Amino acid sequence: MTSSRDEILATIKKNQPAPTELPSLDQDWIRYDDPLLQFETVLNSVGGRVLQAENFSQGQSVIAELLDTLKPEKIYSRVPDLLGSNFEDSLITDPHQLEDVDLAILPGQIAVAENAAIWIDDQDMKHRTVLFIAQHVLLTVSKSQLVNNMHEAYGRLTWDKRQFGVFVSGPSKTADIEQSLVIGAHGARSLTVLVTND
Repeated sequence: MTSSRDEILATIKKNQPAPTELPSLDQDWIRYDDPLLQFETVLNSVGGRVLQAENFSQGQSVIAELLDTLKPEKIYSRVPDLLGSNFEDSLITDPHQLEDVDLAILPGQIAVAENAAIWIDDQDMKHRTVLFIAQHVLLTVSKSQLVNNMHEAYGRLTWDKRQFGVFVSGPSKTADIEQSLVIGAHGARSLTVLVTND
């Protein structure tokens, strides 16, 4: 005697669609004459900002205006060569202790020109919550890690172990039915990307 459940599952199994061949991904994807210009244009259009420096040493003076504008009281940094944390972040055991971080400085691994997304994973941030809970985020990325499109970006990612990773582009945004745009409603109020040449 079969149950209704078994009959339903048997019917579903019997009525599967024919297999469909996946499209080839081996084709010419979008490329830009100036990927950095494209990245900056797109990031600006989504509310972010790009700064450029030769290296982290020069980057310290480049971000001085940003620091003067933001006046962050609590800085969490995983890029000590640019600017270190101003509190003992190694003692943080509970991510809730980061709720009052004004500025998070984190290293990005890959930047994508077509959508201004930056890949960051938990190897580069001790507490992944900080990316979403900080008031302002400054990501760093080397110009050599700038790719044209998401296909190139995914080609550079490694999946050899379980980890958290995310592409980030622009500050948090939301809009209601009246089309009132609110920046920073569900995350960082600003995103700045420092692109270095080294």
